[in-house]
Amino acid sequence: MIDRLKIMETRYEEINNLLIDPEICSDVKKLTELSKEQKQLEKPVMLYREQQKLENAIPDLKEMKKSDDPEMVEMASLELEETQKRLEEIESEIKVLLLPKDPNDEKNVVVEIRGAVGGDEANIFAGDLFRMYQKYAESKGWKVEVLDAMPSDVGGYSQIEFMVSGESVYSFLKYESGAHRVQRVPQTESQGRIHTSVATVLAMPEATDIEFELDMNDIRIDTFCSSGPGGQGVNTTYSAVRVTYEPTGEYVACQTYRSQHENKAAALQLLKTRLYDKLVREKEEKEGVARQSLIGHGDRSEKIRTYNYPQNRVTDHRIGFTINRLDAIIDGKLDLVIDELIAEDQKRKLSAEEAVKL
Repeated sequence: MIDRLKIMETRYEEINNLLIDPEICSDVKKLTELSKEQKQLEKPVMLYREQQKLENAIPDLKEMKKSDDPEMVEMASLELEETQKRLEEIESEIKVLLLPKDPNDEKNVVVEIRGAVGGDEANIFAGDLFRMYQKYAESKGWKVEVLDAMPSDVGGYSQIEFMVSGESVYSFLKYESGAHRVQRVPQTESQGRIHTSVATVLAMPEATDIEFELDMNDIRIDTFCSSGPGGQGVNTTYSAVRVTYEPTGEYVACQTYRSQHENKAAALQLLKTRLYDKLVREKEEKEGVARQSLIGHGDRSEKIRTYNYPQNRVTDHRIGFTINRLDAIIDGKLDLVIDELIAEDQKRKLSAEEAVKL
């Protein structure tokens, strides 16, 4: 571990010198890459330096404990105890930081929510989940861009797809794929009975051109008049776009923008991300390789969470975590659950690494 940290520290200093090189400063792409690498190295390097400083202080503190002055001995003993405690904390933090990274963690995410079981109530709940993610993204400083949506007549959505862009989005939202259950009295229920409905979520890392390139010979593009809000352009111009991947028949429609060009670009990006995610999943299943995260499988069908409104309770079934803060979570304070998922995921990965060493 120390050898790895020394290498990281050397690289960190190397990048610091490169970032003041005029030639590098004039190359925006290279500057961005180096700045990103520097940021990833910064925390483990700072912790390593703090660790070295504390370890170097221990011999002096032990020597001070041999003093004839009782006050000096007491002070040295307290400081030595605090130093050793902090060293244990640093070691734990460093172990987590050095765990193998999910290569998708830094990516933007395409999220797809569908009303699944429960008719109108499932669609209404799909809308509630979308607003939850919107508010969560806002709290993180991320951008949410709706790619396609099928609003329900009674509210919510039968299906909605949107892009979440920002810093390390996938590292947080990758835990959201699966079936989300809601238990409450639906707006459409006249008897006051509690119903259970389900909306499904699929969080996919955005596919880049390097990872997956669509062969445009396999693509059919159709245009049609958009529907819904949009002023004079609605139903008068062919701005909406449907993109079909002919080998499988999978398609994506987009009418979010007034421009046909923008709708086409959004639809192609969504289709590319879907196809790439499907390709990765099939490869992993074939090779028997688990996803980077040890929390759940990331499948739409997997039951992951229940939102119980009468008891203001949210339960994440994958880690057996329950919290009576549903009102806060549905209002966007999703870190109350995601922080627990990240901590458990790291704990399981650390246990897996220790098992391999043994």
